[in-house]
Amino acid sequence: METVILDANKPENIELCAAVLKNGGAVAIATETVYGLGADALDKDAIDGIFAIKGRQRDNPLIVHVASVDDIKPLVSDIPSLFEPLANRFFPGPLTLIMKKSDAVPHNVTAGLDTVAVRMPEHPAALALIKAFGGPIAAPSANPSGRPSPTKAVHVLNDINGKIPYILDGGDCKVGIESTVLDISGNLPKVLRPGAVTYDNLREFFSDAGVAWSDDAGYDADIQETPMSPGMKYRHYSPKSPLTAVAGLPDDTAKYITAHMDNDSVALMFDDYYFSHPNVISFGHSRDFSAQAARLFDALREADGIGSSVIYAQVPQEDGLGLAVANRIKKAAGGNLVMLS
Repeated sequence: METVILDANKPENIELCAAVLKNGGAVAIATETVYGLGADALDKDAIDGIFAIKGRQRDNPLIVHVASVDDIKPLVSDIPSLFEPLANRFFPGPLTLIMKKSDAVPHNVTAGLDTVAVRMPEHPAALALIKAFGGPIAAPSANPSGRPSPTKAVHVLNDINGKIPYILDGGDCKVGIESTVLDISGNLPKVLRPGAVTYDNLREFFSDAGVAWSDDAGYDADIQETPMSPGMKYRHYSPKSPLTAVAGLPDDTAKYITAHMDNDSVALMFDDYYFSHPNVISFGHSRDFSAQAARLFDALREADGIGSSVIYAQVPQEDGLGLAVANRIKKAAGGNLVMLS
């Protein structure tokens, strides 16, 4: 099988991909965050196919995508009071909510947990496919597990060509990093993964109850319990070459990387700290977190294309969306983190 890229703006291509899903297959689909590998969320065998294509660990739950708020109700057994105001504000968009699952959701979607993660994507191609399919779609990122997520159709083609029939090309992903994951299934809401919906965006909803934040600076493959959200237990977003994340003030991180650069290394630098070198890749101004998010995964893939013994990356200040960008860089680096005071 050779994977074909289809124009998502053509209705006949939406219908073609919906037919694949109805037959238990999988396709790749553009969302505003990253490209997803989608299959019928209520078909256990189709979900098994997603895990096989990605080489994904079975205790790593999937996010279920819907086209309307009403589509969520059959998937959950309890609707928390926070759901409606959050959905009214952020759906469609890059926010995933975790709630108690219903019996309709197969256990392999949730990795055996009694909760399910759901979101309503904003991208018109994703919404059109869900509507044409007529049901919820489970869709992790459309790349081999552990590698940088795809933000362009060609990224998906390079990663999993021959494993799926179609990639529904909706252009470059606007946000560029995965959704914020917020657990509202318990008494205290908890952000399990930072994303484009930031703390400042959420703060107004938690004036009374407060909100907890997970320790997301790295990952821990030794933990025994099943994580409630993707990205918590296993290494994610990693290029093939070892990545060293350098955190601190931009002036300091730039000096550190410049001092350690040689012809066998690659550096991901902020635009305002870019210096002329064949192995230096810029990925956004030091204070333009939106640009950093949109360009990060493409920059990691470009770095892999150069080939090196090490990749250095400036880590942005953990403010607003910068927290999510820093999260992705640190997780891509695993334990390779240089903290500069």
